[in-house]
Amino acid sequence: MLNPIEIIPGVIFYSHLTASRKEVAAFLGHSTLILMVNGQLTFETSSQKTTLQKGDILLVGKNQLAQLRKTPSDEGSYETIVIILQEELLRKIALEEQIEITEKYTGPVNMLIPSNDFMRGYFQSVIPYVRHQDEKINNAMGMIKVREGVQLLLHTLPSLRNLLFDFSIHHKIDLRKFMLSNYHINVPIEKFAQLTGRSLAAFKRDFNKVFDAAPRHWLLEKRLTEARHLIEKKHKKPSAIYLDLGFESLSHFSRTFKKMFGKAPSEI
Repeated sequence: MLNPIEIIPGVIFYSHLTASRKEVAAFLGHSTLILMVNGQLTFETSSQKTTLQKGDILLVGKNQLAQLRKTPSDEGSYETIVIILQEELLRKIALEEQIEITEKYTGPVNMLIPSNDFMRGYFQSVIPYVRHQDEKINNAMGMIKVREGVQLLLHTLPSLRNLLFDFSIHHKIDLRKFMLSNYHINVPIEKFAQLTGRSLAAFKRDFNKVFDAAPRHWLLEKRLTEARHLIEKKHKKPSAIYLDLGFESLSHFSRTFKKMFGKAPSEI
């Protein structure tokens, strides 16, 4: 999300853009529902890429890094509603409904939710909560809508209980494989540590063992090396790749590129 409006603190967010395409990296620590009201959103992780159009609903699994590309419609409007399914709430629902995990979830962690009358009705019922920001919606009312969304997800796809209510501890994962798949995403080192199941100190220690380099130095060198490959071999323009490689601005990308290679990207 890029400067979203917080409707219910930490739970319901609203993005409304009328400018040209915007791109941003995001870390989603909780399972998340994305309701596409208008425009187009491309949601990409290291393993999946999904494009949402008007009326689509995407369920995103927890603990993921993603690249988001936001594109207004032909009419010049982009709107999304993002609902965070916080683990504390899901634990409470699991207790109240006596929900138990019967088997490990093996399906896709990000999926477009099939359209039906219930989901379409829910979609439309949430829109007034975000479009009438002058009428303050209290948290209790907002949480009722979140709970309704969870119940409708389970009604539509019962197997999702094994995804939503899996509270198992996030163990260490393969650091080399994870970083080679996600080095281009612009998030703090602390997020990389969290996603790989490590404290910051353990992440830095393990990283040095695996790559023989400090994380920040390795990330910068990896991104710039990939940038040079794309410019030289794939004939990509610097302005077309700097965001995808985790740089916040074209000027920052150009400066660091020239510092490493002795030439500006435009001179390669």
